Amino acid sequence: MPLPASGRADVAQRVFSAERLSIGLTLPLLRSGRTVADFNEQLELAALADSLGFRALWIRDVPLNSADYPDPVGHLDPWVLLGALASCTRRIVLASGAIVLPLRHPLHIAKGALSVATLSGGRFILGLGSGDRPPEYAAFGVDAQTRRDRYRRHWEVVAAALGAPPRVLPDETPPDAPDFTLLPRGDAAVPMLAVGSGGQSVDWIARNAIGWMTYHRDPDTQRSRYSMWRAAVDRLAPPGFRAFGVSMRLDLDANRDAPARALPLGYATGRNALVGILRAMRAAGTHHVTLNPGSDRPVREIIEEIAEHVLPVFHDEQD
Repeated sequence: MPLPASGRADVAQRVFSAERLSIGLTLPLLRSGRTVADFNEQLELAALADSLGFRALWIRDVPLNSADYPDPVGHLDPWVLLGALASCTRRIVLASGAIVLPLRHPLHIAKGALSVATLSGGRFILGLGSGDRPPEYAAFGVDAQTRRDRYRRHWEVVAAALGAPPRVLPDETPPDAPDFTLLPRGDAAVPMLAVGSGGQSVDWIARNAIGWMTYHRDPDTQRSRYSMWRAAVDRLAPPGFRAFGVSMRLDLDANRDAPARALPLGYATGRNALVGILRAMRAAGTHHVTLNPGSDRPVREIIEEIAEHVLPVFHDEQD
């Protein structure tokens, strides 16, 4: 379902704005211990998040599962899921966090991105990563040692295909090759976001991406990473804005006053301490946090509590 024309001007700005913090959710949304997602329920939860004012829905690209991978959940193909999300939501931004760029042909990625942007009325941010499992590369016949170079080369092809004017950079160009283009074309460019480093320097990311999305780390480490990022942006992209976002695990306690306790990649906390954590992240330079809830509580209950008591603290200025 398309975003109203008044909201299409800069979809990335709905998620990433200077000196502000927005909040999104990472799919699938499951209770702790569950590894099988009911995707009809996931679409219902996505529509709920849209209606309650969350800024973005993030989906992952997990081509293969294996016994040694810490995430045992069966993820849908990202393009299929994004198409379904486009049809059941109206305003919330859809984002990939992230398409595994070195393992997919870049022209297929560009076609998928244009398709989702068209179906959603321009509500798509293309997040691109390099994956975090080198053994997975072998299953696709790709040397994991080449992933850094493949990331850069594939990024260039995707960026050209999504650019203005668009250019298709073919793998090979025989003498009789026609000029190709990708259709349909949208009203605005599809924003490209670096998720993780992809083996690239922060300087490269600052030059080429709208921003940098990373995992949650302890506050001191995260401040150091933001300072490094900010320095790169100031050197290479002045006076342009470049976003900094974080993916954070959340075990939200039913006791609103429960103190925060650090977990790998996030926190167990009550909502009051969560507000304090998010305020500190905003002050440190974070522009967006996507929450990955996981607790014994019903997911709908957690989403509604965050929407009622946390979102207004951060989103009221932007609505």
